[in-house]
Amino acid sequence: MRVVIARFPFDLIKTEVQDAMKGIKPEPVTGESVQIGSRHYPVKQVGEVITGQDRRDFTAGEVTRAMTRLGFTCRPAAPAARTPLEEASDLLQGPASPDRNPEA
Repeated sequence: MRVVIARFPFDLIKTEVQDAMKGIKPEPVTGESVQIGSRHYPVKQVGEVITGQDRRDFTAGEVTRAMTRLGFTCRPAAPAARTPLEEASDLLQGPASPDRNPEA
């Protein structure tokens, strides 16, 4: 299947991507990821391996679209975790009530 990554066309098939990623240790996932076999890889790592290009040359979205079209399962980036300070601040503020108006 022809996919475009970083303005370059690539003819990829699912088995070629699987073969290219064999023996490659997944880096820690901090953003979008793609499942290849039983492993989850960052999409930028997969894009670098299959295209031979620098990770700065393409977006995670381009690789995610290509991997999805090839039939791989892709996951979006996990939402940012709240810090303990943010949690404590919310607890101290309490629930907002309609009759509590700080401007009055």
